[in-house]
Parts: sequence; structure tokens; C-alpha cells
Amino acid sequence: MMAMQYSFTLPADYDMKIIDHRIRDKGPAMNGFPHLGFKAFLSARRGEFGSRENLYSPFYLWDQPEGAGNFICGPGFAALTDAFGRPRIRHWIVWHAHVLPDLANARFADSQYLPIEQHAPLPNLRQQEVDLSKQEADGKHVLARIAAFDPHDWTMVRFGLHAEAPPASDGKQIYRVGHLSRG
Repeated sequence: MMAMQYSFTLPADYDMKIIDHRIRDKGPAMNGFPHLGFKAFLSARRGEFGSRENLYSPFYLWDQPEGAGNFICGPGFAALTDAFGRPRIRHWIVWHAHVLPDLANARFADSQYLPIEQHAPLPNLRQQEVDLSKQEADGKHVLARIAAFDPHDWTMVRFGLHAEAPPASDGKQIYRVGHLSRG
């Protein structure tokens, strides 16, 4: 499994209804995309849930990297880059993915990006993140919890989808889910 996310920071005075419309109009095109676990069409508004910026930041869970490659080389991504430019795409190897069947009820997401200490024992760190992910997945309104890492820049991501807004905290970005596609 592979997780992937890119983000566009939009001007402070940007009309985020444009993003809402884009998500509503283009989101269903990803339904049934081969090798897609899910795509969460995410946005954040400056000043809401502690967000410092207006963001459009889709998050993907791929069953196979081939799906990500086909998407990035396809017409949907070409249309996105025509509209917003080519983003830097973050991607991670998944340590743990807990996804409930009622994922369609996701209305909010959270993500946290953390550095991996240079000499941290990776098997121990992996187990800690899997345990934390499982513990958080048992939460009342948690519909998905992903723990993943990038061995290129030695970072990890904690990502979740929720039926209700999770609490804001330092280092955690909260998003609204505008649409959720499944493969």
C-alpha cells in the first residue's frame, strides 16, 4: 500500500467556494479508479479549526503503486496541473491502514507530519505507530486511520478520516472532506 498527498496553498482572500465546486464537479470521476483504496478531496479554510492557510489537499490511499502512476500520468491530473501548476507530491509506504466500511460518512480529516529521529529503531517506531493507529481507530467517530513513512526524507504521516471534527492541536492540520472516492 501507498499513501499520497499534494497540497495547494491558496491566497488568503481566495474564494474557497471555487474549490468546493471543483470537488463537487470533478470528485465523482475518481469513483472506481483502479487500485484506489480511497481519495479524500480535502480543503481547509484559513482561520477554521486552527488552519493558517486556505488549502486544497487531496489524500490518497492506493492498494498498488501502479494506480498512483496511472493517475499522475492521466487526464485528470493533467487538468489539475493546468489549473494550479504541478505540485510536489508527498508519498509514503503504509505501515498500517485501518479503514471502516462506512467511510462514506467521513466529513473531516486530520493529518500530522513528523520527522523520524536519525537513530530511532525502525521496528520499534513502526510498532508504536501501528499501536497508536489501532488505538485511535477505536475512537467514536474515526472512520480511517493511516500510519505511513517516507524513507527518502525520514518523515511519517498520521492521517485520519472522521465523521465529526477532531480536536485541533499544534502540528495537526484539520480539513473538511468535500468528496470521498473509492476504487
